[in-house]
Amino acid sequence: MVEVGLFSSLRRKNRPGTMRGASERDTKHLEEWAATRRGVEAYVEPRTTVTETTVVLIAHDGEWTRRRIGSPDAAQSFGRKRGIPVYDVAKVGYPNRMREYTRRMKKAQG
Repeated sequence: MVEVGLFSSLRRKNRPGTMRGASERDTKHLEEWAATRRGVEAYVEPRTTVTETTVVLIAHDGEWTRRRIGSPDAAQSFGRKRGIPVYDVAKVGYPNRMREYTRRMKKAQG
């Protein structure tokens, strides 16, 4: 017989319903992605009730990636260290090339 603790789910590290902050893995992904693309810009997305602050990196052709980042200041620091312009998406919105890239990818997938 296997014993199951009544409160074992409470001891889990990443419980459902809790927000996960930015990890080293997130930062590493952003660094590698930016280093292998041209014309990268960063767009900071504000924290919401379900997601921590995120940053969307968008390349010259509209290809993009999104990951958590510690704070808007951390996003600014990330960009400054790499010579990447950083924008507040709530103020400037997303560039058209991002939407066009997503549209092209959906069309290519059928």
